[in-house]
Amino acid sequence: MFFVSCIKRVLSEMVCIPCIVIPVLLWVYKRFLEPIVYPFISPIIARFWKKTPITETKHAPAECNGKANGTTANGLKTETDKKAD
Repeated sequence: MFFVSCIKRVLSEMVCIPCIVIPVLLWVYKRFLEPIVYPFISPIIARFWKKTPITETKHAPAECNGKANGTTANGLKTETDKKAD
């Protein structure tokens, strides 16, 4: 009975229907349909998503000069960066 009262309370409040229906449909798909459908879909998906290893680039680490994008830690820009007319 607790479950039924919770459902009645949720539906009586201002909750949109997709907020209830979409999670239930996703649960049904993951629980029941995916184990049946996935073996047929996986060869097709494997053609599009190749599993290539991620290679790391060998860049030297950047030096920290206390500035980020031309601003200092307190947020003020230096006047020497501005263009003189």
